Amino acid sequence: MYVLEMFTSANRSRIFTSRTSRRLALPLVAARVPAGFPSPAEDFSDGTLDLNDLIEHPAATFIVRVSGSSMTGAGIFDGDLLIVDRSIRPRPGQIVVAVLAGDMTVKRLRRRDGRWWLIPEVQGHDMPGDSFAAVEMGEDSEIWGVVKNVVRCLS
Repeated sequence: MYVLEMFTSANRSRIFTSRTSRRLALPLVAARVPAGFPSPAEDFSDGTLDLNDLIEHPAATFIVRVSGSSMTGAGIFDGDLLIVDRSIRPRPGQIVVAVLAGDMTVKRLRRRDGRWWLIPEVQGHDMPGDSFAAVEMGEDSEIWGVVKNVVRCLS
């Protein structure tokens, strides 16, 4: 049984957490799937993969849906689900979910000149005044967690 909790910040961001002991093991195919030319099919399994095993720290993990396009250069698109681990210590270069003046955002964390910055990843944008400009983290900002996985529905 799944229990769903919801957090709302200015009706723009929603965070869902799941508490379950239910396991979901799916077949894991040993062969890699070429993204280029097709190869002869190899029909053997490499066991199963439980999707719960992708989450290292269940008590510290949450899922959030992306809204916006400031991280398309990192392969994160509007509508994607991010699996975020709050127990991981954020380091420069990681993609993080942060709160700036009460609003949530996802950006790449950087350190420049001894200060922390949240950097969007969309080409052609990073100018002052640009809605996709880098933002220096201030006293009113907080990192909520490190993005571990992206889930995208293709159909």
